[in-house]
Amino acid sequence: MKLETKLFLYGVVFFIPVGVIYGIWSDGEAVGMLGIPLVGGMVGMIGAYFALLSRRIDARPEDDEDGRIEEGAGDQGVYAPWSWWPLVIGVAGAVTFLGFAVGFWLSGIGLAIGVIGLVGWVFEFSRGQHAH
Repeated sequence: MKLETKLFLYGVVFFIPVGVIYGIWSDGEAVGMLGIPLVGGMVGMIGAYFALLSRRIDARPEDDEDGRIEEGAGDQGVYAPWSWWPLVIGVAGAVTFLGFAVGFWLSGIGLAIGVIGLVGWVFEFSRGQHAH
């Protein structure tokens, strides 16, 4: 996680000064003057999350300079191969973006379907309060 942390935190060092310089050169153009530093803030949040995450987990084979490919073999996480919830979320995204073209009332229906799909996907393996 060290490489990812550095990658995103270097983005802060790049985007904040570039946003200030852009704001000066463009005579206060509103979108770029605000948007570029906001991108710096967002990559800073991701970098800070990776920095906190790297303290909680053990070093990965990717973090070792002398690491071998075989060290990363094995299970990488939990995947539910027969889950229908990703399909529900995909349909919700399609309906939401269709609503941008057809009518915003349809986007509300898509967002409601998306919330239902996201809650279903998150709690798919839950068997009660705080169950693992």
